Parts: sequence; structure tokens; C-alpha cells
Amino acid sequence: MKIKVKLTLGVGLLFLFIIFLSVLATVYINALNKDTQNILVANYNTLDYSRSMLIALDEDITHPEVLSKFTGHLKNQQNNITEIGEKELTEKLSLDFERLKLHPKDSLLFIAVRTDLTDIMLLNMQAIQRKSNIAKLTAKNATLWIAITGAICFIIAFTLLINLPGNIANPIKELTESIKQIAAKNYKERVHFESHNEFGELAAAFNVMAQKLEEYDNSKLAKLLFEKRRIETLINNMHDPVIGLDENKNILFANEEAFRITGLKPDDVIGKNATEIALSNDLLRHLMLDILPGSSEHKLSEKPLKIYADNKESYFDKEIIDISITPTGEQVSKHIGHVIVLRNITAFKELDFAKTNFIATISHELKTPISTIKASIQLLEKENIGKINEEQKLLIESIKEDSNRLLKIIAELLNLSQVETGNIQLSIIQSDPNQILQYSLEAVKTQADQKKISLTVLKDLNLPLVKADTEKASWVLINLLTNAIHYSDVKSDITIELKEIDHQVLFSVRDFGQGIESKYQDKIFDRYFQIPGSSISGTGLGLAICKEFIEAQGGKIWVESEYREGSKFIFSLST
Repeated sequence: MKIKVKLTLGVGLLFLFIIFLSVLATVYINALNKDTQNILVANYNTLDYSRSMLIALDEDITHPEVLSKFTGHLKNQQNNITEIGEKELTEKLSLDFERLKLHPKDSLLFIAVRTDLTDIMLLNMQAIQRKSNIAKLTAKNATLWIAITGAICFIIAFTLLINLPGNIANPIKELTESIKQIAAKNYKERVHFESHNEFGELAAAFNVMAQKLEEYDNSKLAKLLFEKRRIETLINNMHDPVIGLDENKNILFANEEAFRITGLKPDDVIGKNATEIALSNDLLRHLMLDILPGSSEHKLSEKPLKIYADNKESYFDKEIIDISITPTGEQVSKHIGHVIVLRNITAFKELDFAKTNFIATISHELKTPISTIKASIQLLEKENIGKINEEQKLLIESIKEDSNRLLKIIAELLNLSQVETGNIQLSIIQSDPNQILQYSLEAVKTQADQKKISLTVLKDLNLPLVKADTEKASWVLINLLTNAIHYSDVKSDITIELKEIDHQVLFSVRDFGQGIESKYQDKIFDRYFQIPGSSISGTGLGLAICKEFIEAQGGKIWVESEYREGSKFIFSLST
């Protein structure tokens, strides 16, 4: 029989008997209540009236107050006739009382009235006895039927209590133990339920699953071992050092490149705790510094690591990958370790150095002839050399603009070479923000006047001194103002604002030109980046160098912009 059917029959039958017991008890309780109520209302009141009238007889019956009490109790009795023969006795009492009122001195009438009252009381006492017997019989029957019904309910409940938990819990317990065996990879485990209920079907399905898992395990074990060896071979043949750690920072694996650059041996590393090994190995200690518990993101070092390997200084990019998995049947991911990967970028670093040196050399070599060209142009513009026509003036002006543009590009390349080689020459002193602002405004005044652009300055009074290189800070502000002028329309406005916030002075340049789309704002400070479709040509180095200069002085630079509403470039310097 199905477990569901067993539960339905057992609990349903128990439920029906409980309802029957409740109805039966209610019926008998109402019957007892009715019998008791009849005794109280019908007979007890009559006895009370009769007792009161007997008391009145013992007093002076001729007294108006006593006569009134007796008459009142007699009327109440006449309205409370409930037993057979009680009406006749009450009428006889009424007649005898009327005679007594006419002959109050007649002792026989007193005896007759007293006898009538005694007969009425006797009749009601007999009725009380009879009704009491009926109530006892009702209570006896109620006790019998309630006891029978309760006993049946107890037997059913006791049977369910003894059998039902075992019928449900024992198969579940056996199935749980079997599942634990399967989880421990004991795929030979089987469940044997002979019943044809739901547990029998579950056991059959479980046994089929265990059989398939056993077949799968037997068929895949050799392949898994082969794949494990393949992965180990691949890791060992990687040219980049790789180190794997578990959640307790024990070293699970490391390839030959990792052993080579750390100077460690496999027997001294595999299975050991990396934190303990790091105490005696500087490189491993440096790698372990960036492993933070609870992090779920890849951590890529911003600056390359310089490691002496292959008899030379080598450069590596360090990446720490946090490994998490979601176990089968669970919802929450579980941290299981880290993988440290060091990518050898020595070749790229050497090319970068060569590129930087080449740019610096070429920039220096180009700066001299271009300066000579500018000097020659200045000579050509003098009238004592000779008069020039309008077409020649235009050509000279064009050569001058191109020369200035080349000089600007060369200056940016030289600054970039300083940034990349780490040779930025900074003279950080207590600088006056007003002086930086004034120098920058004078440098761009001619450009602004040519486009009839209004430069509006908003600044706090009594600005504090800032820790900055005045020349480099001015260069940044001039670059931002130049860009703002280039991207602003003729006869527009540019707002320059200086204000102090939290021990920092903020320099901002706001234009009302095209603005920068949000998708380009994160890239605007990258080297060589130019906004697609921009009409202004350049190297794409200006803002990148601005960022390097400001950060080298301990400040920050960022942009706030809404497309078609203009841009606001801001940088901060500490006071």
C-alpha cells in the first residue's frame, strides 16, 4: 500500500472519530444541561415558594404584610406548575387559603393549608429524584460512549505513533546512509526496500543511479588520470611561472619556471604552506602579500616585477586569480584557492625601453632644426630683409603654425620619455595657486582672443599654498585651457574655478563645447587615444602626460562631461 494512502486512511479515520467524539460529547453535555435546568426551574422554585408560604403560616396570617407575602408566593406557584397532579394540589391550596382568610382562627384550616403545601413539596421532591435519576443515566451513557470512542481514537493514534514514524523514518535513514556512501564514491552501495510504495520506487531509482555512477567511474577513471597527467605536462611546459594554492594557502602545484625563478625545489614546496615557505624566500613573500582573503576578483599588479633571472634582469606581470566553485546541489560558491601567474614581459619591456630612447633621441635631434626654422621665419618677417607679398605672408604663417605644432609634439614626446623612464624632474615646493592660474591665463590669452572666447575665473579668497611643481602644474592647466579653447565655439565662454575642499585645492576648466560621450570618458587619459571623429588633430599624449604629472605631485585628475553640453576637467593638489 502506498504511504500516501496509509497516511490518508489512518489520519482520516482518526479525524472522523475525533469529530464523532466531539459531537457525542456536545449532545450529552446539552442533555445533562437540560435535565439540570429543568430541576432548577421547575422543581427548585416550587420548593422555595412552598417553604416561604410555610414560614408565613407560622407568623400572624391576619397581618396584612404576611398575608401579602403568602398571596405573592401562591401566585408564583400557580405560574410554575410543571408536574402531573401539581395543578390539583395548587388549586386545593388556593381554596383552603381562601377559607383560612375568612376564618383565620380555625386551626383545622391551618392544618389543611400546611398539608397542601407539604403535598406540593413532596410531589416536587419526588420529581427531583426522578429527574436526578434521568440525569445520572444520561451521564452514565455519555461516559460509556465517550470512553468507547476515546478508546478507539487512542488505539488508532497509538497504532499510527508506533508504525508510521518507523515506516517513514527507517527508509529515509537507510537511504541517507546510502547517499553518504555514494558521496564517498562507494558506488557499489545499493538500497533494498521490498515494499511497493514510494520508497520502493525511490530505492529502484537510487539503485539505477548508483549502477550508472559505478559504470561511469570505472569507465572514466583511466581517462581522468590521463587528463591529469596531460594538464600537469601543459603547466610544466608553460614559459610563464605558475603557482597553485588551496584555500589554506598550501601549494598544490608549481611548474618548472616557478621553481627556477624562486630557487626552490619541488620536494620542498609541494604540499607545504606557502606562508611558512615565504619566511625564507623573498620572492614568494612578495607574491603572497597580494593574496587577500574574501576577494573574488582577479588581481593584476599595476607595475611589473623586476626579477633577476636568466643571468639578467627580467620583468614579469603578476596576476592572482581567485578560484571559486559552486558545489553540486548547492547555491553558494565556495573559495578553493588561488593561482599565481607571472607573465614574462622582458622582451616587451626591452622594446619599450628602445622605443623610449629612440623617441627621446629623435625629439632632441628634431628640436634643433625646427628651432632654426622658427628663427629663419622670424628673420623673414622683418622688413629689413626684404618686403614680402601677401601670398608669401600666408606661406610664412603656415610654416610658423606647423613649426609650433611640431615643437609642441616634440615637447610632448620628451615629456613622455621622461614619464616612461621615470626621470620626471619635479621641484615640489609650496606654490601659489593664483600664480599658477595667472601664468596659465597669460599663456593662452592670444589663442582665446583669436576665437573671441571669454575666460571667466571663479576662485575662493585666501587660497592656501599647494605642494606642487609650479612649472608642471602650469603646464597641465595650460594644456587643459588649450583643449577647451580648441573644442569651444567662437564667442563662447570658458570657466576656470579654484576652490579649497578638504585640504586640497581643486583646479577646474569648464567649456561648453561638444562634450565627451560616456563610453570614451574612461579612455580619455590613455596614451595616444583620440576621440573618434574629432576634428582636432594631435598625438593623443597631452592628457596622458597631464595625468602622469599630476599623480607624480600626489594629486588626482578626472573629467565630468555630458555629451553636447560641454566638459569639465578637474585636478587636485594637496595643501
